[in-house]
Amino acid sequence: MRKVITVGTRRSQLATTQTGHVIKALQANYPEVVFEVKEIVTKGDIRLEESLSKIGGKGLFIKEIEWALLNSDIDIAVHSMKDMPAELPGELTIGAIPIREDARDVLVSSDGRSVKELKENAVVGTSSLRRQAQLLALRPDLEIKLLRGNVDSRLRKLREGQYDAIILAAAGLKRLGLFNETEMYPLPIEECLPAVGQGALAIECRSDDEDVRKLLATIHDPETALTVLTERAFLAEMEGSCHMPVGGYATLENQGIVLRSLLASVDGQRVIHSQVIGEESKTVGQSVKEKLFEQGAAAMIADLNIEE
Repeated sequence: MRKVITVGTRRSQLATTQTGHVIKALQANYPEVVFEVKEIVTKGDIRLEESLSKIGGKGLFIKEIEWALLNSDIDIAVHSMKDMPAELPGELTIGAIPIREDARDVLVSSDGRSVKELKENAVVGTSSLRRQAQLLALRPDLEIKLLRGNVDSRLRKLREGQYDAIILAAAGLKRLGLFNETEMYPLPIEECLPAVGQGALAIECRSDDEDVRKLLATIHDPETALTVLTERAFLAEMEGSCHMPVGGYATLENQGIVLRSLLASVDGQRVIHSQVIGEESKTVGQSVKEKLFEQGAAAMIADLNIEE
């Protein structure tokens, strides 16, 4: 095992906090190894005034970090799983998926209201088409306003009165120690199905780096991996991106892997759901896609591509 391992991360407080959690777990198993952190600025961190769907979608927060991996400038990259494209470069692999944090979305307002309790025509901030579509399906009167930036800046804009409410991931709030029940209302998955991989981390490395892969195996959680990889199999089948309001959430139950999914129009006027129970990730992902297409997904996707 090498004596020094370099870990790449984005510069945001959430990214560095998540990286710190990963390093702490690795250090417990390999106390003799020194972990050095290298912060990397990504395209998604720079272009904050534009929606993700307009500036490239999936991969905006990882490309520069993957280049650093491919060039051996870093040995490990810590990503939020929901930022990962369905396909990775052949020389790279996900070496570990640690235990998942809360996968739900959270509505943040001044008084912890639910979506149904928000005032008429309330202004809600989000950059996610998936969240937008599901909110409008519940409340067509809402005004959805673009919101990007780190967690602190988003909360600040809410408290300055620029929005009546905003949507954030529960996982990020909890990892930062910011979650509180006074102003934060976790959205049931029946109301707002999470993004594929939300709440999970992806620890990426070079495929041929045996030392690092051995090290990462010690923090890998097989149950989380099984559910997340099932969601990603579905995303791959859908060729999903930030242009597509699509959600997927898998759980392990007595019957096997249960995968819930949805596809929506951006305005929330059309939302289709499917649910499949199975034993193998790829098969479940394919079956869920087929059920969505039986309900008219092809025409909806064609409409979404036209809107781009």
